[in-house]
Amino acid sequence: QVQLVESGGGLVQPGGSLRLSCETSGFTFKNHDMAWYRQAPGKEREMVAASRWFGGSDYYVDSVKGRFTVLRDTNNPVLYLQMDSLKSEDTALYYCNTVVQDTDYWGQGTQVTVSS
Repeated sequence: QVQLVESGGGLVQPGGSLRLSCETSGFTFKNHDMAWYRQAPGKEREMVAASRWFGGSDYYVDSVKGRFTVLRDTNNPVLYLQMDSLKSEDTALYYCNTVVQDTDYWGQGTQVTVSS
C-alpha cells in the first residue's frame, strides 16, 4: 500500500536551514505529483510546495518563494524540502502528500520549530 514517511524536522534558530525527507513506497514515485503541506497551531493546512511528475514549474506558496526548494531524488523514491532562511512563522507540522488513483495519501508529519 502507499506509504509516506517524513523525517528531518527539528528545532532550528531563525535564519537556519533544514532538509525534510519523505520516503515513499507502494506507488510509482516518478509518475505522480508530490507536495509538501504544513499546519501551524490554530491555522488551516496549506500547501507549501509541489513537484509535478511530468516536469514544468514547481509550485511554491508566496511566503516561501526564494527560501524553500522541493527536490526529487534521482535514484530513490524520496521527496525533499530544502528550507533555508527559516523564520519563526515557518514553525509547523510538515506533511508529505500524493494522490494515487484519486485517493489522497499523507504521512504522519514532521515538526519544524524555528525559535531562538
